[in-house]
Amino acid sequence: MLLLSGGTGTPKLLNGIRQYIPDEEITVIVNTAEDLWVSGNLICPDIDTVIYLFAGMLDTDKWWGVNQDTFHTHKALKMAGHNEILQVGDRDRATHIMRSGFIRQGASLSEAVSRTASMLDAKANILPMCDEPVSSMITTDENTIHFQEFWVEKAGRPDVLGVEYRGAQTASVSDAIKKAIRHESNIIIGPSNPITSIGPILAVKGMRELILSKHVVAISPIIGYEPVSGPASKLMSACGYEVSSGGVAQCYGDLLDVFIIDKQDKEMKSNIKDMDAAVITADTMMTSSKKSAALARVVLQQLV
Repeated sequence: MLLLSGGTGTPKLLNGIRQYIPDEEITVIVNTAEDLWVSGNLICPDIDTVIYLFAGMLDTDKWWGVNQDTFHTHKALKMAGHNEILQVGDRDRATHIMRSGFIRQGASLSEAVSRTASMLDAKANILPMCDEPVSSMITTDENTIHFQEFWVEKAGRPDVLGVEYRGAQTASVSDAIKKAIRHESNIIIGPSNPITSIGPILAVKGMRELILSKHVVAISPIIGYEPVSGPASKLMSACGYEVSSGGVAQCYGDLLDVFIIDKQDKEMKSNIKDMDAAVITADTMMTSSKKSAALARVVLQQLV
């Protein structure tokens, strides 16, 4: 089983899928365009969320970071006048230190992620979307900034004029990803932000072509005209898409074979059907582990 994942919606779905599929049989290709070097260490927010989920460490109240983590180092740095753009927990920082150490020793990002996941006993096959650095850059009415600066430091307040996946066209699909896709008939695009979570994965040179030959099932992260969470609304509008499940379907275009939307959006089915994908309605609000499992069951029923 192979999924494309960002940092919140898709991990919730993975939490449900794990109730039916062993971790060892799950491969997750994860967005890295929100990665950032902070205080000398590489932070990979989406990758770490997936690793922590499979390692049983994830804070599932926030859906990021380590459960019951402390922030002594972050607070001490702040008191010393060193302000970190991201709030980094102490146990979380240990992960960043280990990964960064592997990279400094010459490991690729894929190798560093694999070693770190293994050390934390996460048994799923977790693959960064590429080994080269790619950044989601947000053009606002003032300047062009990294996604983390837009979403965390500026709390998503600036008006968005455009989005660029800087570095994606010179990045390449890793051999590990080629092998994983080659051995799967189905690919699940999880309910993550289509612009800054899934978009960068699809923008890696050659990725879309690999996926196009597979049976693709995608889940919309939009209900009505609002995202379930995150800044997808501003980002989709800036990229010329309607903020709706129909807009998400347009983002993915001819990749789609099955598109799952929330049951509240059933009146949109006729519009989306024009895109030649089967449209399924379900409860996509994963507010509990039980509801995640229910949606996972619907997704698994759409596979070939």
